[in-house]
Amino acid sequence: MAFLQSEGFAVDVAPTLANARIRLRAERYGLVVLDMGLPDGSGATLLTWLRGAAPDSLATASSTPVLILSARADIDDVVAGLDAGSDDYVVKPVDQRALAARIRSLLRRAEGRSSAEIVIGELVLDCTRRQATLAGLSLDLSAREWAVLRALAANPGAVLSKADLEAALYSDGNAVESNAIEVHIHHLRRKIGEKTIRTLRGAGYALRV
Repeated sequence: MAFLQSEGFAVDVAPTLANARIRLRAERYGLVVLDMGLPDGSGATLLTWLRGAAPDSLATASSTPVLILSARADIDDVVAGLDAGSDDYVVKPVDQRALAARIRSLLRRAEGRSSAEIVIGELVLDCTRRQATLAGLSLDLSAREWAVLRALAANPGAVLSKADLEAALYSDGNAVESNAIEVHIHHLRRKIGEKTIRTLRGAGYALRV
């Protein structure tokens, strides 16, 4: 978890199937990393529930990537996991950098991108290096400014609520400051242009395209 957070991911941990269902009912996640051996059952049960449309979940059967992370290396287990609807199957132990790269790859695929770069006009985000440039000039962004800009750029033109952006910034155990998003948006506008990020009162923020 700590390594993924250091790679810029907001990470929540669900230690049981029951807790995972509660979280998926309450929040929309970009990706699920699923262990097959959980205290209250097999991760396959959660995968079946999720791919069965999970009608009481905010996640949708078609749009939530699932990466199985398991010590079960038998080819039959791998085939069964992929056929059940997972998008990738990684056998433990795994190099942390390779795991992070696989997660980035699945997120790109879910966003309809094949490149690690997001290009919106003169704004370019390199999601592997977590660097951004504007008109060829490097932008000096804090980790949280990067996370907000990355979330907006991955959904150009779409309105992201304050809660959506907070989810991209904070994980379990991190206190959410009431005006944090507004502060980060203010700083981003100073760096990429006042009119680049729109505020839709009562709805959220959108990156102009």
